[in-house]
Amino acid sequence: MRAPLLIPRRPRPQHGVALIEAMIAILIFAFGILGLVGLQAAMTQAQTTGKIRADAANLTADLFALVQTDHATMLSQYSTANCAGYSRCNDWKHKVESVLPGANITMTATDATRTVQVTLSWQQGQEPRNQYTSTMVWQQ
Repeated sequence: MRAPLLIPRRPRPQHGVALIEAMIAILIFAFGILGLVGLQAAMTQAQTTGKIRADAANLTADLFALVQTDHATMLSQYSTANCAGYSRCNDWKHKVESVLPGANITMTATDATRTVQVTLSWQQGQEPRNQYTSTMVWQQ
């Protein structure tokens, strides 16, 4: 018996290669979009945190301005214990509570050393509590 002759076959045309390439391109594009969305979420979070921190600094400066313009009152009115009974301090306290999320205010005022120390803390979402502390020495 004779060995069969091998006749070379013509290669088949490839079908569907363009579809696979398009699907891979769409997959790469989708990962890029997901990355951009994640980056934007992180940027928004950082911007909000920075704004709240700036608000805390401005609110503390507002309190110090109140103390400096309030010549008739003892500094002890600007302590945590006495603030609710003094309208100017109480108004400032309500302003802080409306601006800072979950605000906690601690004020220490000493007439002898003429100092006022303010600590503002707040909690934004599930993050740990943030804190801002500032001290003013009042000189007439």
